[in-house]
Amino acid sequence: MATAQEIEDRVEQADTARSATRAAAAQQVSALAERRAAIAEQLADIDDQLGDALATASKVMSITELAAFTDIPAADLTQWHAPGKPSRSKRKKPTAGPAATGSTTGRGPSTTKALTPGQDPAPAEPAASRTAAAQTPARVPAGVS
Repeated sequence: MATAQEIEDRVEQADTARSATRAAAAQQVSALAERRAAIAEQLADIDDQLGDALATASKVMSITELAAFTDIPAADLTQWHAPGKPSRSKRKKPTAGPAATGSTTGRGPSTTKALTPGQDPAPAEPAASRTAAAQTPARVPAGVS
């Protein structure tokens, strides 16, 4: 049978090995998370630059024409250009108006779907004009007498 001192030494040795393994795992996760955050910030900056470049390009050519020149799928260009796409940059927030007050009047639910790996994004559909919707009378079922 093991003595009390041998048991204590064995437990301490097992705990030391486990602690070292846990510390190494935690350090690896932390380092990867920091790296990911840095890359995400770089990607957000690139997204902003790409959106600005696409906005400029759209003044002189269509997305289809740009896709033909660059060999970049039009669906990708459309997704990156997406007018009204919220910017990820650290720009100042407006101090007045509905966006500053948190109002969501007139905004519908998001229809964005998560993509699975290898899935291509669907081309964006143009939003319906508010004036066209406002001018189209609603259909009211006729009462049957």
